[in-house]
Amino acid sequence: MDTTTLTVRHGAQVLGAFIDAATFESCIETVGRWADARQSRYLCFCNVHAVVEMQRNRGLEQALSEADMVLPDGMPVAWMLRRLGFSRQERINGPDFMHKYCEYAEKHGKSIYFYGSTSNTLAALKCWAALEFPDLKIAGSISPPFRDLTPEEDETVIRHINASGAGVLFVGLGCPKQEQWMAAHRDRIHAVMVGVGAAFDYHAGTLKRAPLWMQRTGLEWLYRLCCEPRRLWKRYLVTNTLFVAGALRQLVGYRLKT
Repeated sequence: MDTTTLTVRHGAQVLGAFIDAATFESCIETVGRWADARQSRYLCFCNVHAVVEMQRNRGLEQALSEADMVLPDGMPVAWMLRRLGFSRQERINGPDFMHKYCEYAEKHGKSIYFYGSTSNTLAALKCWAALEFPDLKIAGSISPPFRDLTPEEDETVIRHINASGAGVLFVGLGCPKQEQWMAAHRDRIHAVMVGVGAAFDYHAGTLKRAPLWMQRTGLEWLYRLCCEPRRLWKRYLVTNTLFVAGALRQLVGYRLKT
């Protein structure tokens, strides 16, 4: 990585994870600049689940700590930044960032690449992109198998992505797999890697997002829980409880110091 062009970061630690205080516009401009220079960097979007998961997953903790930018995906994380001195911090989530960057890329003639999910989802995703952004350059897409790649397969993936000339690689493997994958491919993939989680499914139409009012009030987790109760009830019960407890401890300590 070219350390001579590092951006000064502003943000705060949220339960041990450094979260950048930024806006959609500043992030997109920064990513566009990195993409033009073909810099090998990566961005993560950190929600409540990621903040809690990194406490027990050393690989995720390291990937987040080494990321070039970690953005507050999830209103509770954005609220924490507001309490820690960044009073105007907005939520910057993967699906919305992806939409806004595609709009920017179309306008400025930049190309993108998709890596992750299933072949059917990628086909639907490219249909969505063609309708929303008819002049957007999609340099390629890969749906990897649901297993670890062999070294030979991994090298083939890297060659395809680098040969495409794409400046931004959207990675949709889910947390924590995508964060660790991006960290492992820094300096090997010559593009800005952006881990967008379920954004592929949302834009492809295979998953439905929560209503806007639930997103803005921090209740998107409740919507997802209602949609997938068997899969998510335990995760949300544990992670939400741990996050609230940790956030209260951190805020009390912050108040005592200030």
